Amino acid sequence: MGPGAVARRLLAIQAQDPRGARLAVRARLADGAEAPRASAVDEALDRGELVVGWLNRGTLHLVLADDYRWLAALTGPRLVTSNRTRLKQEGVSPDQAEKAVSMIRRRLADGPATRAEIRDLLESAGIPVAGQALVHILYLASLRGHVVRGPMIGRDQAFVLTDDWLGAPRPFDPDAALAELARRYLVGHGPATDRDLAKWAGLTLGQARRGLREIASELRETGEMVDIAEKGEVERDAPVRLLGPFDPILHGWESREWIVPGERERGVVTTNGLFRPTIFDGRRVVGTWRLAGGEMSLDPFADLPAEVDAALAGEAEAVRAYLAG
Repeated sequence: MGPGAVARRLLAIQAQDPRGARLAVRARLADGAEAPRASAVDEALDRGELVVGWLNRGTLHLVLADDYRWLAALTGPRLVTSNRTRLKQEGVSPDQAEKAVSMIRRRLADGPATRAEIRDLLESAGIPVAGQALVHILYLASLRGHVVRGPMIGRDQAFVLTDDWLGAPRPFDPDAALAELARRYLVGHGPATDRDLAKWAGLTLGQARRGLREIASELRETGEMVDIAEKGEVERDAPVRLLGPFDPILHGWESREWIVPGERERGVVTTNGLFRPTIFDGRRVVGTWRLAGGEMSLDPFADLPAEVDAALAGEAEAVRAYLAG
């Protein structure tokens, strides 16, 4: 089981923090997986198996290349207005935005380019790139279907033309896409409610319910929740893990109270909306952690059982090895 299999099961992995996305993959690799390492994600990006783009709730997500186009077509339209608003707030006029997208497309026709290379190109043409302006220009190019984040160049993920990297688009069927969204979401996150699906995907409740109706024959009810029937009963216990920032377990449902009660008071979510790396004891989040300068520090909310402490010692070494690989 490798990065592609994890992406297939989760459908979309939040990826605005590159290390967090790689740790999300690691946490879901089968125990005993041969020599897991973060560079395996980079290799999957380089060969075009995985890509990163603005999807779902408007944040960057790591997905299978085969899933990118239909997810973008399904979730992108609701993001257009907010992108336009942010460009205006960042001082980018509509004409400048159009010019920037055209320049990016011409540059990428010659091959991949990093964010820094694109910034220099636009800045030389007098287009605002300070603050979040560049991000939202690239976001616009992505929403238009022109660009996607593909291969790695050194430590940076490069932008490429979507058609060059993924091939020509296939016809888009909204109902089929909603059905696939509902099915794949439940495979990775069920049991869940229609509101959980809508929150995770950034769609309306009506769209979420439509998707679930499309696959009604595949579902079983679990109280107020539904799940894919063939999965059987879900076992909630899992291995002790050190989860990265923005881990999917914190974003898959409408409420996080079942996994981390009092998230803000405990410092899991900062006042500016950042999600810190967390300690997971197999059932819930029980603390936070950080890795800086090669030194790892654990900050549990309370004293942990001896068996969890012992497992965390091994986890800490495994995380260091994974990130170094």
